[in-house]
Amino acid sequence: MKVVLVNYGAGNIKSLQFALERLGVDGILSSDVTEIQDADKVIFPGVGEASSAMMKLKESGLDLVIPKLKQPVLGICLGMQLMCTHTEEGNTPGLGIFDVAVKRFDSDLKVPQMGWNTLEKTASPLFNTLDSETYMYSVHSYYAGLCKETIAQTTYGISYSCALQKDNFYGVQFHPEKSSKAGSQLLSNFLAL
Repeated sequence: MKVVLVNYGAGNIKSLQFALERLGVDGILSSDVTEIQDADKVIFPGVGEASSAMMKLKESGLDLVIPKLKQPVLGICLGMQLMCTHTEEGNTPGLGIFDVAVKRFDSDLKVPQMGWNTLEKTASPLFNTLDSETYMYSVHSYYAGLCKETIAQTTYGISYSCALQKDNFYGVQFHPEKSSKAGSQLLSNFLAL
């Protein structure tokens, strides 16, 4: 199985590659359009700032390639946020895959939110064998609201989408590569799609 991690200069790549290695999969880091299009699975990771990340995607043409992919695609953290229509971070238009805007947490909440959150109302093969009280690790200041594409939610001040799905596109706000056995199971479930 060929798994490609989209390389656009965003962080958390090494820990994600190690998590895949533990599952017996080599995650190929690439920004090559053909290699990404030919992959069996694509992971769109991200740690960083939205407007500069989107600029890098545009410079490489990946902003046009990613929304047209036909294989299963998993956006993680900033990757998921960039798959939405817009983010308040840097007033940045997204890829428009998920029909929801990304907003900053209210100022009365401590941001970034860092720590373990339970998943609620999970509804997808992405969560096979994971119960709805599973904990996943998150670090973020922005969130996607609840919408028709929400397949899991959690709460930090308000309820928000911690996972989204539309067709072959999946997104998770949390970091499966930093979420112990539950995160490993989620990655395994994604690879099995």
